[in-house]
Amino acid sequence: MKKRKFKDMSRSNQIFYIFNTIFWIVVMFCILYPLYLVVIASVSDPDAIVAGKVIWHPVDFSLIGYQSVLKYSEMLHSYLNSIIYTLVSVVISIVVTLSAAYTLSRPKFIGKGLISFFFLFTMFFNGGLIPTFLVMRDLGLYNSPLVIILMGCVSVWNLMVARTYIETSIPHELYEAAMLDGATHFQYFFKIVVPLSKTIIAVLAVYYGVSKWNDYFTGLVYLRDRDLLPLQTVLREILATLQVDKSGDYMQSIADSAADMNEAMRIANVAKYCIIVVATGPVVILYAFMQKYFEKGVMIGSLKG
Repeated sequence: MKKRKFKDMSRSNQIFYIFNTIFWIVVMFCILYPLYLVVIASVSDPDAIVAGKVIWHPVDFSLIGYQSVLKYSEMLHSYLNSIIYTLVSVVISIVVTLSAAYTLSRPKFIGKGLISFFFLFTMFFNGGLIPTFLVMRDLGLYNSPLVIILMGCVSVWNLMVARTYIETSIPHELYEAAMLDGATHFQYFFKIVVPLSKTIIAVLAVYYGVSKWNDYFTGLVYLRDRDLLPLQTVLREILATLQVDKSGDYMQSIADSAADMNEAMRIANVAKYCIIVVATGPVVILYAFMQKYFEKGVMIGSLKG
């Protein structure tokens, strides 16, 4: 369908087009400006930030915030922890989710309705924090890296999206042809379903990766050893320290190399912006590379299945 030029539109359509464009420009500005402000504040002088001079561009370019953040050894270690937790968890989540989605997509699978009900039931009801904590402790997962990797390993929403993709994008005739050639379910799954599911695999990687990377609560509740903490849990503690406790560990770590506590507080004003940039960087990069797959995933989830 050929697009109509603006001058060929009716008067009412022109007015709607103008106001619609202005509206979405305002919405995009409200979304993007806070992100832009964090970036320019992270490379500005701390005094300029306190004075409110950082609005549209960096003021007195400075990397002092990043230098102080990179010196914080616990944060760097937690950064590595989060990378490992996210990569391992995403692989396990995709394998389990895709396997379950394939099983539930089989029309002749006995007990399909009952198993689907059990999955959907968990979307609306759960045992609560205390019973879950007791179960994790009894399973030996308390204060173990496995609790971060396995906790929330499968999302029922992602499972339904994957099942819908397999049902609508992979013709059932392929299954019948494979069975006639003597293929088993495992052979059909690994040689046909998986190669044809690259799009949904990328979508699941985005969903699970972002969710696991941003998870701070699991580490806060189930990990006692600080060497095992993920980045977001440490980040939460640092931000809470900057806002509430001016004599916390992070402030003290800065004060060790600064002239006095006033200088440490000055550096902390810019360090919190640097922490946000460092923590969100991998997620932004992931979205940039997976955007087209992410859009397809939203459309897949909108289908009935």
